[in-house]
Amino acid sequence: MKLHLDEYKDKLLGCWMGKNIGGTLGEPYEGRRGVFNLEFYSQETHGEPLPNDDLDLQLIWLNAVEKFGNRVNAAILAEYWTIYNVCHNSEYGVAKNNLRMGLAPPLSGYVDNAFQNSNGSFIRSEIWACLAPGNPEIAAKYAYEDAIVDHCGEGVYAEVFLAALESAAFVETDKYKLIDIGLSCISDSANIAYAVRLAVSLSQSGKTWQEARTEIMTLLPSDYGTPVDRSAIEVFPPAQIGNHAPNNIALMITGWLHGEDDFGKSICIAVNCGEDTDCTAASLGSILGIIKGIKGIPSRWTEPVGRDIKTICINLVDEGIIVPKTIDELTDRIILQTPLFLGTKICDVLSPGAGYSINVGPSDKLYMTESKINHYMWKSFLDIVKQSPFCIRNEFVLFSTVLESDSDPFIASGSQKKFKLTVENTVFNNQWISLKWHVPEGLRIFPENSVCLPLQQYHGYMAKVDLGFTLECGELHDSLYDLLLEISSIGHITKGIIPVRLIHKPAAH
Repeated sequence: MKLHLDEYKDKLLGCWMGKNIGGTLGEPYEGRRGVFNLEFYSQETHGEPLPNDDLDLQLIWLNAVEKFGNRVNAAILAEYWTIYNVCHNSEYGVAKNNLRMGLAPPLSGYVDNAFQNSNGSFIRSEIWACLAPGNPEIAAKYAYEDAIVDHCGEGVYAEVFLAALESAAFVETDKYKLIDIGLSCISDSANIAYAVRLAVSLSQSGKTWQEARTEIMTLLPSDYGTPVDRSAIEVFPPAQIGNHAPNNIALMITGWLHGEDDFGKSICIAVNCGEDTDCTAASLGSILGIIKGIKGIPSRWTEPVGRDIKTICINLVDEGIIVPKTIDELTDRIILQTPLFLGTKICDVLSPGAGYSINVGPSDKLYMTESKINHYMWKSFLDIVKQSPFCIRNEFVLFSTVLESDSDPFIASGSQKKFKLTVENTVFNNQWISLKWHVPEGLRIFPENSVCLPLQQYHGYMAKVDLGFTLECGELHDSLYDLLLEISSIGHITKGIIPVRLIHKPAAH
């Protein structure tokens, strides 16, 4: 199957138009708890959308992709985040604070972050779906790199789920298949998976969207919304601060499933459920916009907001990024990047007579499955998305590494910390690798600082080795400690450096 340029462009425009429409519709109700009766915009729009971080944060990512292409990863996105995102509240600010402390992703989204399960990452999933249309696994991979900058756990699962779903929506229209494709990219035990299945079950049981909302608010408590009418407060179980994503994903799915494939009705139901209404309506607007294309969105919804992009949280003072002014400019810039992002094997712009086309699989090939690496090995993206936040992953030319610690990055005098290093051969050649820890005064690594070991390959089987290390802390006097793990392949020029930052936090007495 192929996705051709005209259809691709129509769906891209539909995605960003739907994003602007949903954000503008839901913005006045954001953070309000109650059941509303909205049927159209509640404010004068003057032919422009309301500014919304749901869209404009993704413009930062677009600029990163335009510079680094498909090499973009969490470390690169984290630097762009620190420089160009001006927001300091909630998970945005926690992540920036952690990054400035030297804590790289995924620790930046985990440490001291009460909002790690919130909505701030799933709202920016569309850029990855648009750059990888009809290729959910690729979209999910980059959504994961994005989400771990400022989220962990359910916040990460939420973005991965939506990015895969939205990518598949470029070539599949059945809403239940799309939901299943998104679920195939996350852990079955995730609360996001439970939330989605709950919303589907409530819809299929014949409950109204109001009844479904009540059950969702009861079974998936959220602290996002503040009651509008305090004299008639709905009684729902208390919610943990920052735990928003499962609830809001379920409310968004409720709007979709109860909207009877009507664009306006669907996004209005999402808003009428309350909570993070600009996010739920904007994300749903994007999904429907991809499915229907901009030609399938009624003009009564498109004309009041026009085609401009309004930003609210991008640093426009420092040079370094160029922000598209319209959804048309945004769409054109994505179309230019997609062949570089996906590679010409997937996005063909060279074959005579083929034109610009994107290779996509049939619907049964859109689900996440294990991939056969060679005769002996299978791998799954789920192995990565389920990893602990204490894992540092790196891809070097000749080998890949995962360095996992047994706990958060805090140390105290007299404490110990254990590390597990996994090194995997990524070429069809035997290697000897050399490992050397560079450790500051006051710290010691056991069993030894330097080792050499073989990294073999057997008939196409890429060997990997696991090594354990123990860090012993003596009397600590500094606040920050930086370790470097140097990995070299003997006889080759590849040298990998893995930095580890630890924070001296005296033990409680």
